[in-house]
Amino acid sequence: MARPNDAVGALLLEYADLLVMTGGQAFKARAYEKAAKAVSGHHADISTLDLKQLEEIPNVGKSTAAKIKEFIQTGEIADLEKMRKKLPSGLRTLMAIPGMGPQKAVTLHRELGISSIEELVAAIEAGKLEELKGFGPKTSEKILHGIELLRNDTGRVLINAAMDVAEEIIADLKKVPGTLRITYAGSLRRMKESIGDVDILAAAEDSSALMEKFAKTPLSEVIVKGPSKTSIRTARGFQVDLRVVPEKSWGAALMYFTGSKEHSVALRTKCVHKGLKLSEYGLYRVETDELLASDTEEAVYKQLGLPWIPPTLREDRGELDKPLPKLVEEKDLKGDLHTHTNLTDGVAPLEKMVEAARKRGYSYYAVTDHAKNLPMQRMTDEKMLAQREQVRALDAGKMTLLHGSELNIDPDGEVDWDHDFLSGFDITVASVHSHFTQSSKEMTRRLITAIENPYVNIIGHLTTRLIGRRQPIDADFDAVFEAAGATGTAIEINSFPDRLDVNDELILRAKRHNVKFSIDSDAHATGHLNVMRYGIGIAQRGWLTPDDVINTWSLTKLRKFVASKR
Repeated sequence: MARPNDAVGALLLEYADLLVMTGGQAFKARAYEKAAKAVSGHHADISTLDLKQLEEIPNVGKSTAAKIKEFIQTGEIADLEKMRKKLPSGLRTLMAIPGMGPQKAVTLHRELGISSIEELVAAIEAGKLEELKGFGPKTSEKILHGIELLRNDTGRVLINAAMDVAEEIIADLKKVPGTLRITYAGSLRRMKESIGDVDILAAAEDSSALMEKFAKTPLSEVIVKGPSKTSIRTARGFQVDLRVVPEKSWGAALMYFTGSKEHSVALRTKCVHKGLKLSEYGLYRVETDELLASDTEEAVYKQLGLPWIPPTLREDRGELDKPLPKLVEEKDLKGDLHTHTNLTDGVAPLEKMVEAARKRGYSYYAVTDHAKNLPMQRMTDEKMLAQREQVRALDAGKMTLLHGSELNIDPDGEVDWDHDFLSGFDITVASVHSHFTQSSKEMTRRLITAIENPYVNIIGHLTTRLIGRRQPIDADFDAVFEAAGATGTAIEINSFPDRLDVNDELILRAKRHNVKFSIDSDAHATGHLNVMRYGIGIAQRGWLTPDDVINTWSLTKLRKFVASKR
């Protein structure tokens, strides 16, 4: 059920990890990591490509293309299966711990014979890890925290994985005769950052054909099947529920199965005061059992004296009492201000990234490759200046190209270049890429120092979290937001599904300090430009309007925003 590009990307990443763990050459592992990123971000469905077309994907060579084709044809990669068998199964279990890399897992197994989480916990409690080079007290704390995260895993998946499955199933079920309406509901419709079960709602007068088709979804097993609800479990292990209702109940059912629970409870409380009752079948008057509304959400809300409430706001955060904002939408975005090319860790050349952005209809587009203080990116002053000339010379049609950089916020809050060099950029993003375990006081000072730099325009992925893999940094975010609001520094909403950073709760806090935001893709491949929909969803959950988001502004207004800080 996973999108083939994502499934193959995950396998190639695993192959890279296993290369490291079995003593393979580091450059080969790095090549497979790049290939994984390129395949995941490729715009076309790789299952539809022939061998030659696969080889044309950036960073995918003949050997990698052959492995991809093998997987598409057989469902596995023989070389990967062989490598899996070379390692004790416990090592792969250790690799599942957030923050545990392949080299650490190998070291623990080689030096201490650890091949299970239980053995690892016992070794930490006995102080054995501190005897190993590179494993200090902080490392042990981080590993224990990672084990806690793993054990508390609720089985939720990233929103893009859930969306891929939902849209694929919906597209298939739309073709079933008698399907009148169909969409996804639940937390996916509310654009939560991670999803438990995928809820799909359909309207039909006879549900049998829909249920039969749904039960035969490829690579899945049926959990329960009935006339009104059928549940399946996909090959990736998460549950998809299909509910079918009569068309006359569509609006009430869509409200009910969208939630949230808290929003629904607040609505029912409102109903009680009005002598009404609300269910998935409709809104009724209690005394007479008269049906007042059911066919559309708008009609149900209207009967309750409310405007239609966007799903992203249905969290009982005052949406029943406050005036509703005109929420920012994807169509409002005029550009993307955080993207990468293959000059650093992207996989597509500048020309390809620009062309993909131009096709999205943007008015402007910023190229922001990594700066020089991140050694693995091998950036130099000369390379950055050469790229600037390339950007200036490139014809992007009606779209204006902006040359920028994603600067590194060093432990003391300083960034890569001095003011003279920074003044040559059209716009900059500054992000924390290291030293994630600084104290709250140190991290707060670090971020504020960067924010006060007159040449830092946007703070990228503020909390540095990777959902399910890395916890957010510890900082006084209200103090950070106060500084950002005072200096005219935007806070990024990073749209990449494993980041979605900052989240909706921090957005709501930041708004109190008059902070402006930038919704960016952080794209490393052309296909990644499409993740903006997830950043928009988080922005809506934070009640943001177009005026709150700097890349919905005209280029003239954006340039004034940048200039006002310098």
